[in-house]
Amino acid sequence: TGVVGLYNLGQSCCLNSLLQVFLMNIRFTGILRRITVPSSPVQRRNNVPYQMLLLLEKMQCGKCKAIGPIDLARCLSEHGVQLFVQHDAAQLFLTLWNLLKKQMKKPELVEELSDLYTICIQEHLACQKCSFEIKTKSTMLTLPLPVLDSNSHRLKTLEDCLQCFFHPEELTGQNMCFCQQCGRKTPFLQSMKLVHLPQTLTLHLKRFCFERSSRTHKLSHYLKFPQDLDFNAILTENQCQADDSEKATWQYELFAVVAHSGSTSCGHYCAYIRSLTECKWYCFNDSEVCQVSWDDVKCTYGHSSLYWRETAYLLIYMKKHPQ
Repeated sequence: TGVVGLYNLGQSCCLNSLLQVFLMNIRFTGILRRITVPSSPVQRRNNVPYQMLLLLEKMQCGKCKAIGPIDLARCLSEHGVQLFVQHDAAQLFLTLWNLLKKQMKKPELVEELSDLYTICIQEHLACQKCSFEIKTKSTMLTLPLPVLDSNSHRLKTLEDCLQCFFHPEELTGQNMCFCQQCGRKTPFLQSMKLVHLPQTLTLHLKRFCFERSSRTHKLSHYLKFPQDLDFNAILTENQCQADDSEKATWQYELFAVVAHSGSTSCGHYCAYIRSLTECKWYCFNDSEVCQVSWDDVKCTYGHSSLYWRETAYLLIYMKKHPQ
């Protein structure tokens, strides 16, 4: 098929799934191929972008069905990434991305990497007693989307999750903020406004939550997500802080799904990825790779009574019409 798996080194399914998502993204590999090769053997062994590039070349040039990412895993362990333990895919994604950005020496490549993945949000805090308002812009690599609404009711679609994330929240009682204009704590309205979306957009479905017993619980209920996603059709004018040229690029197509099966204490990750060259879906399950259909991908929507089944955890979308 031309696609190659990655051998599990011992609880490395999370790392393997994320590596496949990175390396199947031809826009990311276009950046990776232009890195500066470190000069000394020690620097090369400990450089995450270079080790990822070597792995990519082995996967593309080899004739094996799978490759062992041993050198890259050893390199990551030198930078504090634990091996042979269960990882959270959302956290490990942030760790990998930050290591890549930190070790890419060319400023133009760092900028391209940021442009490829970084989301820009503006937070609004408005006093409900006067006209005082605070606006703060921030960047993030993933949109952390709730799968329950403010009343702990299950959300049924990805569009519902996005609406819930951008829905204004009243800060009252113990959550009131100090208003500089009023000179005291007052009720505030907190809202998030979307400023910029990147070429590769990562959505994090917050399916793991803490219970009062301090144990982590997995929310496995059915939650539908589309192949095509248009933010202009989901968000209102009040939820956006962007011009028309920016909004014109907010049409996306699903590229990958990182799915989790099992429980919080004993789980497994795999990745469903749509080949950008063939437009075919593949399931990357460590060393096993097979072609699948959209119906197979839809099986990751979730099921309330089947906790061990695969449930989508990270959704990666790509712009249809980038600027």
